[in-house]
Amino acid sequence: MSSSANAVTLKPAPSLHSSKFRVQGSPPLLHWAGFNGLLSNPSIYGGSTKLSVSCMALKNIFGGAAGSKPAKTEKKPRKTSVPLPATVTFDNESSDENTILIITAENRTAVLQIITRVLRAMGVQISKANVNLDKGSVVEKIFVTDSDGSKINDPQSLDNIQQALREALNEPIRVLDPKTRGLVIKPQSRDLDFESSDQVKAKAEVLFNLMDQYLKNDVVSIQKDVLDHVEYTVASSRFNFSDFEAYQATAHSVRDRLIESWNDTHQYFREKDPKRLFFLSLEFLMGRSLSNSIYNLGIKDQYAEALKQLGFDLETLVEQEGDAALGNGGLARLSACLMDSLATLDLPAWGYGLRYQYGLFRQVIIDGFQREQPDYWLNFGNPWEIERAHVTYPVKFYGKVEEVVHNGKRQKRWIPGEMVEAVAYDNPIPGYGTGNTINLRLWAAKPSGEYDLESFNTGDYINAIINKQRAETISSFLLPDDRSYQGKELHLKQQYFFVSASLQDIMRRFKGFHINIDDFPKKVALQLNDTQPSLAVPELMRMLVDEENVEWSRAWEIVKKVFSFTNHTVLSEALEKIPVELLGSVLPRHLQIIYDINYFFLEDLRKRMGSDYARLARMSIIEEGAVKCVRMATLSIVASNNVIGVSQFHSEILRTKVFTDFYDIWPHKFQSKTNGVSQRRWLAVGNPGLRDVITKWLGTDAWIKDLDLLCGLRDHADNPELQNEWRKAHRMNKSRLAQYIEEISGLKQVSIDAMFDVHVKRIHEYKRQYLNILSIIHRYDCIKNMTSEERKKVVPRVCLVGGKAAPGYEIAKKIIKLIHAVGGKINNDPDIGNLLKLVFVPDYNVSVAELIIPASDVSQHISTAGHEASGTSNMKFLMNGCLILGTLDGATTEIAEEIGEENMFIFGAKVHEVPKLRAQRHDFQPPREFRRVIRMIRDGYFGFKDYFKSLCDTVDGEGGDFYLLGNDFASYLEVQAAVDRTFVDKEKWTRMSILGTAGSGKFSSDRTIREYAEQAWGIEPCKRPC
Repeated sequence: MSSSANAVTLKPAPSLHSSKFRVQGSPPLLHWAGFNGLLSNPSIYGGSTKLSVSCMALKNIFGGAAGSKPAKTEKKPRKTSVPLPATVTFDNESSDENTILIITAENRTAVLQIITRVLRAMGVQISKANVNLDKGSVVEKIFVTDSDGSKINDPQSLDNIQQALREALNEPIRVLDPKTRGLVIKPQSRDLDFESSDQVKAKAEVLFNLMDQYLKNDVVSIQKDVLDHVEYTVASSRFNFSDFEAYQATAHSVRDRLIESWNDTHQYFREKDPKRLFFLSLEFLMGRSLSNSIYNLGIKDQYAEALKQLGFDLETLVEQEGDAALGNGGLARLSACLMDSLATLDLPAWGYGLRYQYGLFRQVIIDGFQREQPDYWLNFGNPWEIERAHVTYPVKFYGKVEEVVHNGKRQKRWIPGEMVEAVAYDNPIPGYGTGNTINLRLWAAKPSGEYDLESFNTGDYINAIINKQRAETISSFLLPDDRSYQGKELHLKQQYFFVSASLQDIMRRFKGFHINIDDFPKKVALQLNDTQPSLAVPELMRMLVDEENVEWSRAWEIVKKVFSFTNHTVLSEALEKIPVELLGSVLPRHLQIIYDINYFFLEDLRKRMGSDYARLARMSIIEEGAVKCVRMATLSIVASNNVIGVSQFHSEILRTKVFTDFYDIWPHKFQSKTNGVSQRRWLAVGNPGLRDVITKWLGTDAWIKDLDLLCGLRDHADNPELQNEWRKAHRMNKSRLAQYIEEISGLKQVSIDAMFDVHVKRIHEYKRQYLNILSIIHRYDCIKNMTSEERKKVVPRVCLVGGKAAPGYEIAKKIIKLIHAVGGKINNDPDIGNLLKLVFVPDYNVSVAELIIPASDVSQHISTAGHEASGTSNMKFLMNGCLILGTLDGATTEIAEEIGEENMFIFGAKVHEVPKLRAQRHDFQPPREFRRVIRMIRDGYFGFKDYFKSLCDTVDGEGGDFYLLGNDFASYLEVQAAVDRTFVDKEKWTRMSILGTAGSGKFSSDRTIREYAEQAWGIEPCKRPC
């Protein structure tokens, strides 16, 4: 034994000192570097593998409330917990194929992880394991082989394995004071004779003294932390810094507190080892983090006061933060709300997504036309993220598949033609009213160092730069334009890059604590948020079959147990399909796996239903035709344990229309989980004035975590005092929005007594912003033809429309131009004055929504019935007391059930009427008012006569008015008149507003997540003590 290095070196046995006993890229099997050196080496497993022991993890050993935040910590003598001596014996007789290790050790933190890592680092392969608990001890029988699959017979090798395991398992554990926060301790080797135990104790004592408390949240401590970050993080003078620098420093100080909670939460998860959810979504619209984080952490008042004393206003600093451009529309915002609820409900979960460099696009309006520009949201850095440069995974593309023989079995081996690296960026997500903080891990694409170095070494610098650009393009833009082959290819590479990195990360984490791959479904639930992550199905099969050497049928059983699939689409023609030729080029091995899955699936169907070839063709994962495609939704349904709709209405359509063939054979798979939104983001943080009114009248703020308590407002809906406070809070919000309208449009002195009529959504024909504009033209035309006396009876309106059109969606872009053309005419007409204003809100995002939603009087949700899966903006408006004008589509139908149609404004054709109306279009004569407003546009009343011709044709020509604007126009005008009549009755309007908020309890994302956890994922809360 040598004492010249911080390791214990054992002489390797000659018979095992060969290449077959090496981990790829590692030293020989039995050149044992000691337990301490092994577990502190992060390169072995592609990430940090340091053994961490904390007071949080050891709470059950000594009792008490770990993780508390005392103002002062009483110093107590530390103890050293010495494990019971571990025993390691061998059995080479009971199995013909494996050597059996019989290990008895104390049942303590990460004991299985320690054993697994030691064996893997020594090149020993684990075939299977049996684990039993016996009076506080763990008894393991582990079946192992060498790297060639042979038994280990050499006595010296067995002795070295035995010595390594004993050294690892007999390390002492340092027991910490339960009243201090979790502390990571690096274990020291017992055999080091150059450092005395007193020296080791002294070093540990220093760490204890430095790390045994949380950061303090009193005003003075917060001020010191902020100023330290001004000087040491932002590198500015603490005596002279700007609002933006103050925001950066404040954000970093808040992040410090998030990291404390985040580290301890995940240490607690590791200790308890619960089943975890991994939420896979290509889009997350998180919004601003500063206000939400300090509110959820319960330190908003302290930060506001600390900044005020430093000469800064918290709300001003909040405005310095830009929106993270990580998504587009309702699906992305839903993902963010679900993450908030997962953290608040103490559920063990991770989110996975992509770290887009530019996001979707920044919408710029030039002369009324939408122009797309990159959203440089990362230009000034993102203080909330933590780059994990050491957490990287290779992601492969292209190449070929070869057949090889391994251990006498034929296997497929994918030889890639291109490889990039996925680098992890972590974003802490704090829960409200809890010590738990979970993680959103985003992946950024970087060039593979191996390929890059090869190019530089050969002098091919241009190719090295091109490779870098090709790699980084994968995570540059959200939703690339897929009208071209190159766009389709990039979108496919994005999807696979995302799921490959995520699954490698999930598998690494699982294997760090578990030996038996059959336990994977017991510890992992994978949620597919729509079809974008569906490539996770063949990727997991590839990992199990090709890398873990799991037999196909056994691997497929594992896959079917872990996935849940949520569909967000109503129309079958809108479901995602990937051309077979493209998939085979980019991911050749995955196409083979998909074909195999489809073959076994169709064989099973034939046994069930015989030779019904038409039905088999409809249900096949592969769609035959001129362009053969893979149906990604079908792949997800076949592989998933649950198929989930996002509203009752949507789920019924999935069962009876879109996926009816699958529902017939698997009715047990289909579930309904109505979407929800976070009341913390959209009401408690976004509308503080109304929040305080609600809390006062309910007598508690517990509704922030239990939204069903809002029903208590029904008892006070007619109370004049509550109604006055309600209107006062709303008027303050309208005043803020009026200032914003002036900033973006130049309109002076927008009257806050006018009705604020809001329609903010992604621009699409089925969402019918076009119908709204036609009604505004009609209203304008009526006012123009009124006498001055008649105009006095008109209810003033400020109409706000906002949303982005997809870059390639020309009709949607023309709708945006029409809004500006009509608004320009109305807003500058002296006959109209303040009776009607029309404003387009550019670059609509979460932060703008937080300003608009609390100030809205009426919100429009007017999609053609049967086209909206759920919708979540209607829920946000409802919570904030805004009245809903809409069709019975998506979740609006459930809103009507909760608050009553008498407290809403409903119009238009019902779902069951739409097909009949479309069939009768050739005999339909639109109302006179509809024909008149279309004629005004065609005749160039608002300019751009030729440009708008094709837009008019969609509703009044060969387009056939597919979305039934003409059919619903008369009903729409009638309900608009009802809105006017109700608005002038302030008591009735306010009562309806209160009852709307009181009935919004069902639409909390907390309720949505509880249902998922209990009925789909099978996970339970895991709240860390604090």
